[in-house]
Amino acid sequence: MNDKNKVIAGIVIFFVLLTSPFWYNLLAAKTPAPEVVLTAKAKAAKVCVRDTAWMKANHMQLLDEWRDAVVLKSERIYVSPDGKEYNMSLSNTCLDCHSNYTEFCQRCHEYASIEPYCWECHINNPKETE
Repeated sequence: MNDKNKVIAGIVIFFVLLTSPFWYNLLAAKTPAPEVVLTAKAKAAKVCVRDTAWMKANHMQLLDEWRDAVVLKSERIYVSPDGKEYNMSLSNTCLDCHSNYTEFCQRCHEYASIEPYCWECHINNPKETE
């Protein structure tokens, strides 16, 4: 029973080491999200397919839904919750307003350490090829 203090110390050290990544993230300074730069066309439109907060959180799900609807069901029109119709097209709808890939898309994806697979099929600025 003389080792009671050593066992308790070992358990405490083990617990501290096990939870250290959580403590580090809790105490570390947070890097602010990057500033999103809108194009003049996006600023003039003032509204996107959905509201800004929703798009920041869910744009990938929307693009996946659009892909499935276009490819599998041959649907081309998306009706937003406010009743406005949009062509379901990354290249011609999204990138029409958000053509500044490096300042708009790439900044946030790098911040979140995400590599989108959109560019496996799409070019990131379709207007340059015309």
